[in-house]
Amino acid sequence: MIDHGQGKFALFVGHVDQEGRSWPFEAWVNGPAQPRGLGAVAKTLSMDMRANDHGWLKLKLESLAKTPDGEGFDMPFPPHGEHKRMPSVVSAMARLIEYRVEQLGAFRNEGPTPVLDALFSLKEPKTGTDGTLSWTVDVFNPATSEDFVLGLKEITLPDGVTRPYSVWLAGNYPRALDGLTKLLSLDMRVLDPAWIGMKLRKLLDYPEPLGDFMAFVPGSRKQQTYPSTVAYIASLIIHRYAMLGILDENGFPLQQMGILEAPSNSTAPKPTAGKLCGECGNFTMIRKDGCDFCTACGAVGTCG
Repeated sequence: MIDHGQGKFALFVGHVDQEGRSWPFEAWVNGPAQPRGLGAVAKTLSMDMRANDHGWLKLKLESLAKTPDGEGFDMPFPPHGEHKRMPSVVSAMARLIEYRVEQLGAFRNEGPTPVLDALFSLKEPKTGTDGTLSWTVDVFNPATSEDFVLGLKEITLPDGVTRPYSVWLAGNYPRALDGLTKLLSLDMRVLDPAWIGMKLRKLLDYPEPLGDFMAFVPGSRKQQTYPSTVAYIASLIIHRYAMLGILDENGFPLQQMGILEAPSNSTAPKPTAGKLCGECGNFTMIRKDGCDFCTACGAVGTCG
């Protein structure tokens, strides 16, 4: 149980015993006093647990443990209940999960670290005085009165491909989402975009009680209902990856790298070579139904 001043909620950590060792496979939170957005952090972290990569999980937990939120709070810590200062509820959750994972002995097991080894940058690249590319979009959920800016920092890799490498939020939003952005920022730096695509697709149906709202579908003027702010954030990030020609609008990679393969029955469309698209910068603009159409990001150009 975590008592964070606004009430108590429960943290659960499930594990399995395989080949003579114990390994955590899922974390979740339950209770009316859990901060909004914390369930999405636990869900995303659970996918990291199932990667069976002890180095990757340790990196994720250490990153979450440093997440601040105001003044923090004191929490009795196992096994003896001594009080420790926690900078945030996200940090408290990460510290407790880390304690349980260490208790299971999962970090003591030597073995491969495939996800950790697939990072194109372990640390977030820092900009010089000239700055870096970025993409920002406003998010407003009238059901929860959340009004903030979602931003993606982007980098052009040596092969000429532009990739997001960090995500941040600014404005009025649940502070637990700072933990989610930390997790997703690390996921973005995995070389194979199938990894971040998988993470984002899992959040598209993330629900919140009384948190569903109508919003514009990214890339169009149509509207639809989204089950939560988290689900809409995931949809927006997938759209940006689609604009860059990395993922399609369903979150599947346009080009398989073989590090993490998409399901074989995927019907994801492939981009078609063509003219330069002024929207996403890819040479994927073709003529379709009398109009210029980008097969990478879906932009519609000159017609007639």
